[in-house]
Amino acid sequence: MNSLKLLLLCFFVTSYSFAQITPEEKEALVALYQATNGDDWNASWNIDDSVDNWYGVKIEDNKVVEINLEFNNLKGKLPDAIGNLVHLKKINLGFNKLRDTLPTTIENLTQLKSLEIFMNDIEGPIPSQIGALKQLETLKLYSNKLSGEIPVELMELTNLKELLLGSNNLSGMIPVEMGALTNLKKLSLMNNQMEGEIPVELAQLTDLEELLLSSNQFTGDLPLEFVNLKKLNTIMVSDNKLSQEYISISGKKPEALMDLQSQNSTASMNPVNDQ
Repeated sequence: MNSLKLLLLCFFVTSYSFAQITPEEKEALVALYQATNGDDWNASWNIDDSVDNWYGVKIEDNKVVEINLEFNNLKGKLPDAIGNLVHLKKINLGFNKLRDTLPTTIENLTQLKSLEIFMNDIEGPIPSQIGALKQLETLKLYSNKLSGEIPVELMELTNLKELLLGSNNLSGMIPVEMGALTNLKKLSLMNNQMEGEIPVELAQLTDLEELLLSSNQFTGDLPLEFVNLKKLNTIMVSDNKLSQEYISISGKKPEALMDLQSQNSTASMNPVNDQ
Protein backbone atom coordinates (compact mmCIF):
# COMPACT_ATOMS: atom_id res chain seq x y z
CA MET A 1 0.00 0.00 0.00
CA ASN A 2 2.81 2.40 0.89
CA SER A 3 4.45 1.64 -2.44
CA LEU A 4 1.19 2.43 -4.25
CA LYS A 5 0.86 5.75 -2.41
CA LEU A 6 4.44 6.62 -3.26
CA LEU A 7 3.85 5.75 -6.91
CA LEU A 8 0.73 7.92 -7.05
CA LEU A 9 2.57 10.79 -5.35
CA CYS A 10 5.39 10.59 -7.90
CA PHE A 11 2.83 10.57 -10.70
CA PHE A 12 1.12 13.72 -9.47
CA VAL A 13 4.39 15.54 -8.84
CA THR A 14 5.64 14.65 -12.31
CA SER A 15 2.34 15.65 -13.90
CA TYR A 16 2.38 18.98 -12.09
CA SER A 17 5.96 19.75 -13.07
CA PHE A 18 5.16 19.23 -16.75
CA ALA A 19 1.87 21.13 -16.60
CA GLN A 20 3.31 24.56 -15.92
CA ILE A 21 2.09 25.99 -19.24
CA THR A 22 -0.54 25.17 -21.85
CA PRO A 23 0.25 22.69 -24.64
CA GLU A 24 -0.04 25.57 -27.15
CA GLU A 25 2.65 27.55 -25.38
CA LYS A 26 4.97 24.55 -25.08
CA GLU A 27 4.48 23.73 -28.76
CA ALA A 28 5.32 27.35 -29.61
CA LEU A 29 8.55 27.16 -27.62
CA VAL A 30 9.49 23.87 -29.28
CA ALA A 31 8.76 25.45 -32.68
CA LEU A 32 11.10 28.33 -31.79
CA TYR A 33 13.78 25.84 -30.75
CA GLN A 34 13.48 23.80 -33.93
CA ALA A 35 13.22 26.79 -36.30
CA THR A 36 16.35 28.44 -34.92
CA ASN A 37 18.66 25.42 -34.77
CA GLY A 38 18.28 24.91 -31.03
CA ASP A 39 20.74 22.03 -30.84
CA ASP A 40 23.52 24.51 -31.67
CA TRP A 41 22.47 27.24 -29.25
CA ASN A 42 25.10 28.36 -26.78
CA ALA A 43 22.68 27.40 -24.00
CA SER A 44 20.38 24.75 -25.41
CA TRP A 45 17.11 23.27 -24.09
CA ASN A 46 16.32 19.74 -23.07
CA ILE A 47 12.81 19.71 -24.50
CA ASP A 48 12.03 16.55 -22.50
CA ASP A 49 12.67 18.46 -19.30
CA SER A 50 10.22 20.74 -17.49
CA VAL A 51 9.84 24.07 -19.27
CA ASP A 52 10.69 26.04 -16.16
CA ASN A 53 14.20 24.59 -16.45
CA TRP A 54 14.69 25.90 -19.99
CA TYR A 55 17.33 28.61 -20.30
CA GLY A 56 15.97 32.12 -20.84
CA VAL A 57 12.30 31.22 -20.26
CA LYS A 58 10.46 32.89 -17.39
CA ILE A 59 7.14 31.49 -16.18
CA GLU A 60 4.64 33.20 -13.89
CA ASP A 61 1.27 31.74 -12.91
CA ASN A 62 1.78 28.88 -15.36
CA LYS A 63 2.26 31.30 -18.26
CA VAL A 64 5.35 32.11 -20.34
CA VAL A 65 5.94 35.81 -19.69
CA GLU A 66 9.52 36.31 -20.86
CA ILE A 67 12.01 34.91 -23.36
CA ASN A 68 15.59 36.14 -23.11
CA LEU A 69 17.92 34.40 -25.57
CA GLU A 70 20.35 37.23 -26.26
CA PHE A 71 23.80 36.14 -27.53
CA ASN A 72 22.63 32.53 -27.86
CA ASN A 73 23.50 31.66 -31.48
CA LEU A 74 19.94 31.45 -32.80
CA LYS A 75 19.94 30.83 -36.56
CA GLY A 76 16.93 30.74 -38.85
CA LYS A 77 13.50 32.33 -39.12
CA LEU A 78 11.17 33.04 -36.25
CA PRO A 79 8.20 30.66 -36.57
CA ASP A 80 4.60 31.80 -36.90
CA ALA A 81 3.86 29.78 -33.77
CA ILE A 82 5.55 32.44 -31.66
CA GLY A 83 2.22 34.24 -31.85
CA ASN A 84 0.77 31.58 -29.54
CA LEU A 85 2.83 32.84 -26.61
CA VAL A 86 0.05 35.29 -25.85
CA HIS A 87 1.11 36.01 -22.27
CA LEU A 88 4.59 37.24 -23.18
CA LYS A 89 5.62 40.58 -21.72
CA LYS A 90 9.20 40.63 -22.95
CA ILE A 91 11.20 39.13 -25.82
CA ASN A 92 14.93 39.68 -26.17
CA LEU A 93 16.56 37.88 -29.10
CA GLY A 94 19.34 40.39 -29.66
CA PHE A 95 22.80 39.53 -30.99
CA ASN A 96 21.86 36.38 -32.88
CA LYS A 97 21.69 35.29 -36.53
CA LEU A 98 17.97 35.41 -37.18
CA ARG A 99 17.04 36.01 -40.80
CA ASP A 100 14.05 36.41 -43.12
CA THR A 101 10.99 38.44 -42.13
CA LEU A 102 9.28 38.95 -38.79
CA PRO A 103 6.11 36.85 -38.50
CA THR A 104 2.89 38.85 -38.66
CA THR A 105 1.46 36.61 -35.90
CA ILE A 106 3.39 38.85 -33.55
CA GLU A 107 0.21 40.91 -33.40
CA ASN A 108 -1.22 38.30 -31.01
CA LEU A 109 1.26 39.24 -28.29
CA THR A 110 -0.91 42.03 -26.95
CA GLN A 111 0.61 41.94 -23.45
CA LEU A 112 4.10 42.57 -24.78
CA LYS A 113 5.92 45.52 -23.23
CA SER A 114 9.37 44.97 -24.71
CA LEU A 115 10.26 43.62 -28.17
CA GLU A 116 14.01 43.44 -28.76
CA ILE A 117 15.28 41.72 -31.90
CA PHE A 118 18.33 43.90 -32.63
CA MET A 119 21.68 42.88 -34.17
CA ASN A 120 20.32 40.13 -36.42
CA ASP A 121 19.71 39.71 -40.16
CA ILE A 122 15.96 40.31 -40.21
CA GLU A 123 14.84 41.69 -43.57
CA GLY A 124 11.71 42.92 -45.29
CA PRO A 125 9.31 45.56 -43.97
CA ILE A 126 8.50 46.26 -40.35
CA PRO A 127 5.18 44.46 -39.88
CA SER A 128 2.34 46.94 -39.49
CA GLN A 129 0.82 44.38 -37.11
CA ILE A 130 3.23 45.57 -34.41
CA GLY A 131 0.85 48.52 -34.10
CA ALA A 132 -1.57 46.16 -32.32
CA LEU A 133 0.79 45.85 -29.34
CA LYS A 134 -0.69 48.78 -27.43
CA GLN A 135 1.23 48.06 -24.20
CA LEU A 136 4.62 48.13 -25.91
CA GLU A 137 7.15 50.40 -24.21
CA THR A 138 10.36 49.28 -25.89
CA LEU A 139 10.86 48.44 -29.59
CA LYS A 140 14.45 47.68 -30.56
CA LEU A 141 14.92 46.48 -34.14
CA TYR A 142 18.19 48.25 -34.91
CA SER A 143 21.07 46.72 -36.88
CA ASN A 144 19.07 44.42 -39.14
CA LYS A 145 18.22 44.57 -42.85
CA LEU A 146 14.72 45.98 -42.55
CA SER A 147 13.47 47.97 -45.53
CA GLY A 148 10.53 50.08 -46.62
CA GLU A 149 8.81 52.88 -44.76
CA ILE A 150 8.03 53.08 -41.07
CA PRO A 151 4.44 51.83 -40.76
CA VAL A 152 2.08 54.57 -39.64
CA GLU A 153 0.45 51.95 -37.40
CA LEU A 154 3.48 52.20 -35.10
CA MET A 155 2.38 55.73 -34.29
CA GLU A 156 -0.49 54.23 -32.29
CA LEU A 157 1.95 52.82 -29.72
CA THR A 158 1.51 55.72 -27.36
CA ASN A 159 3.20 53.90 -24.46
CA LEU A 160 6.50 53.66 -26.31
CA LYS A 161 9.52 54.98 -24.44
CA GLU A 162 12.21 53.64 -26.77
CA LEU A 163 11.94 53.36 -30.56
CA LEU A 164 15.28 52.22 -31.95
CA LEU A 165 15.24 51.47 -35.68
CA GLY A 166 18.73 52.59 -36.65
CA SER A 167 21.18 50.81 -38.97
CA ASN A 168 18.66 49.27 -41.35
CA ASN A 169 17.60 50.04 -44.93
CA LEU A 170 14.49 52.04 -44.07
CA SER A 171 13.28 54.63 -46.57
CA GLY A 172 10.57 57.27 -46.79
CA MET A 173 9.92 60.16 -44.44
CA ILE A 174 9.49 60.43 -40.69
CA PRO A 175 5.73 60.17 -40.12
CA VAL A 176 4.36 63.44 -38.76
CA GLU A 177 2.11 61.26 -36.59
CA MET A 178 5.19 60.43 -34.54
CA GLY A 179 4.42 63.54 -32.54
CA ALA A 180 1.72 61.48 -30.80
CA LEU A 181 4.34 59.27 -29.10
CA THR A 182 4.61 61.68 -26.20
CA ASN A 183 6.21 59.13 -23.84
CA LEU A 184 9.26 58.63 -26.06
CA LYS A 185 12.60 59.08 -24.36
CA LYS A 186 14.84 57.60 -27.07
CA LEU A 187 14.33 57.79 -30.84
CA SER A 188 16.92 56.42 -33.24
CA LEU A 189 16.52 56.33 -37.02
CA MET A 190 20.21 56.81 -37.78
CA ASN A 191 22.05 55.08 -40.61
CA ASN A 192 19.09 54.43 -42.91
CA GLN A 193 17.96 55.82 -46.27
CA MET A 194 15.23 58.11 -45.02
CA GLU A 195 14.50 61.48 -46.62
CA GLY A 196 12.39 64.61 -46.43
CA GLU A 197 12.37 67.30 -43.78
CA ILE A 198 12.58 66.57 -40.07
CA PRO A 199 9.00 67.20 -38.94
CA VAL A 200 8.34 69.94 -36.42
CA GLU A 201 5.90 67.55 -34.74
CA LEU A 202 8.88 65.86 -33.06
CA ALA A 203 9.06 68.93 -30.82
CA GLN A 204 5.90 67.60 -29.14
CA LEU A 205 7.98 64.77 -27.64
CA THR A 206 8.70 66.68 -24.46
CA ASP A 207 10.19 63.65 -22.63
CA LEU A 208 12.73 63.03 -25.39
CA GLU A 209 16.28 62.53 -24.15
CA GLU A 210 18.02 61.10 -27.25
CA LEU A 211 17.36 61.95 -30.90
CA LEU A 212 19.57 60.11 -33.40
CA LEU A 213 18.88 60.95 -37.06
CA SER A 214 22.37 61.00 -38.55
CA SER A 215 23.44 59.28 -41.80
CA ASN A 216 20.22 59.62 -43.80
CA GLN A 217 19.05 61.89 -46.61
CA PHE A 218 17.11 64.44 -44.57
CA THR A 219 16.82 67.95 -46.00
CA GLY A 220 15.89 71.42 -44.74
CA ASP A 221 16.63 72.77 -41.28
CA LEU A 222 16.25 71.56 -37.75
CA PRO A 223 12.95 72.91 -36.42
CA LEU A 224 13.49 75.89 -34.12
CA GLU A 225 11.00 74.34 -31.73
CA PHE A 226 13.58 71.71 -30.75
CA VAL A 227 15.08 74.21 -28.29
CA ASN A 228 11.98 73.59 -26.15
CA LEU A 229 12.89 69.94 -25.62
CA LYS A 230 14.23 70.54 -22.12
CA LYS A 231 15.15 66.90 -21.44
CA LEU A 232 17.05 66.39 -24.68
CA ASN A 233 20.71 65.67 -23.93
CA THR A 234 21.84 63.87 -27.11
CA ILE A 235 21.12 64.92 -30.67
CA MET A 236 22.86 63.63 -33.80
CA VAL A 237 21.83 64.84 -37.26
CA SER A 238 25.14 64.86 -39.14
CA ASP A 239 25.71 63.23 -42.54
CA ASN A 240 22.40 64.28 -44.05
CA LYS A 241 21.50 66.84 -46.71
CA LEU A 242 20.40 69.52 -44.30
CA SER A 243 20.82 73.17 -45.31
CA GLN A 244 23.67 73.45 -42.83
CA GLU A 245 25.83 71.09 -40.81
CA TYR A 246 25.03 70.62 -37.14
CA ILE A 247 27.54 69.38 -34.62
CA SER A 248 26.43 66.39 -32.58
CA ILE A 249 25.71 67.04 -28.93
CA SER A 250 25.87 64.50 -26.14
CA GLY A 251 25.61 64.88 -22.40
CA LYS A 252 24.72 68.56 -22.41
CA LYS A 253 21.56 70.59 -22.75
CA PRO A 254 21.20 71.34 -26.47
CA GLU A 255 19.23 74.52 -25.79
CA ALA A 256 22.30 75.89 -24.00
CA LEU A 257 24.49 75.18 -27.04
CA MET A 258 22.25 76.07 -29.94
CA ASP A 259 22.58 79.65 -31.25
CA LEU A 260 19.34 80.86 -32.73
CA GLN A 261 19.37 83.46 -35.44
CA SER A 262 18.02 86.85 -34.53
CA GLN A 263 14.30 87.50 -34.53
CA ASN A 264 14.65 89.32 -37.87
CA SER A 265 16.31 86.41 -39.64
CA THR A 266 14.63 83.58 -41.47
CA ALA A 267 13.25 80.78 -39.31
CA SER A 268 16.29 78.55 -39.31
CA MET A 269 18.90 77.43 -36.82
CA ASN A 270 22.56 78.32 -36.85
CA PRO A 271 25.14 75.53 -36.67
CA VAL A 272 25.65 74.29 -33.15
CA ASN A 273 28.83 75.43 -31.41
CA ASP A 274 30.82 72.78 -29.59
CA GLN A 275 31.17 74.29 -26.12
